[in-house]
Amino acid sequence: MAKTLNHQDVAPVIEPALARKLLSQMMLIRRFEEKAAEAYALGKIGGFLHLSIGEEAVAAGAISVLRPDDYAISTYREHGHCLAKGSDPKRVMAELYGRRDGLSKGKGGSMHLFDKTHGFLGGHAIVGAHLPLAAGVGFAIKYRGEDRVIVCFFGDGAVPQGEFHEALNIASLWKLPVIFICENNRYAMGTALERALAETEIYKLGRSYRMPCEPVDGMDVLAVRDVVARAVERARADGTPSLLEARTYRFRGHSMRDPAAAVYRTKEEVERERLRDPIVLFRARALESGALTESDVADLEKSVNDTVDEAVAFADGSPEPPEEWLLTDIYKKD
Repeated sequence: MAKTLNHQDVAPVIEPALARKLLSQMMLIRRFEEKAAEAYALGKIGGFLHLSIGEEAVAAGAISVLRPDDYAISTYREHGHCLAKGSDPKRVMAELYGRRDGLSKGKGGSMHLFDKTHGFLGGHAIVGAHLPLAAGVGFAIKYRGEDRVIVCFFGDGAVPQGEFHEALNIASLWKLPVIFICENNRYAMGTALERALAETEIYKLGRSYRMPCEPVDGMDVLAVRDVVARAVERARADGTPSLLEARTYRFRGHSMRDPAAAVYRTKEEVERERLRDPIVLFRARALESGALTESDVADLEKSVNDTVDEAVAFADGSPEPPEEWLLTDIYKKD
């Protein structure tokens, strides 16, 4: 039976460069989203805003094992994945603001980040709809004879959708190099896992499609990195897809319109889960192992804060798209 890695399963030695990279990445995602929440409250960001605060270890750990030419695709809770894939925080924030210097020229907003330059193939607002797209990218990789992979992030709310099963089936049948990563936060939009799924151990559904499948502690960045690294290695070798279940927890609500999620979660549960904050845990672990010093952590915090402050200033200073842009970048079939 597949086994979740935990603190004791991973060697205590952490390379300093890796420790800096992972901690900085998680801190950047956290600080970026905190600032985005502030901007939303001030009316600078419109529409919907879905935060992944508490889930940073999944994005940072998974993407850390990809090559720059690999792909990632995600759902609408995608800020962290986009940043981890290498997108410029200034342009990401400008997109959230709906400004012309954003990744999608201000036309996509929070749920539709896209950065072809860094292989980030979008945030997708329709639940589950991007899983077949990931399979399509996997097919393109195989068709071209490349050894690239695509990592596909989705939430537990996508699992009951038909697209989930269709995508896994075709990926396994045709041996497509897709790593499906379910970020299981246990509540989807607001329904407890056991009320929505007959099989609550999501990774086991991979067995139905004869693909490697494994759960992982989504609050442990090194555990995520280790599990995804194995899946990537399999996919590069012969196109074998994988289904991974990262068991994580979002500290905030489904979106900024549901900031506390108080209707379906207790305050006590949230406070208990906050004790497993992936940033706090990894920082303590890096300090304990000697990979980082307190001075290193302080330097990283300053660098991240400066980066995010620059992103906010850039977004504030970026003009709004002109009206004539409404008629550009539109797909038209004659």
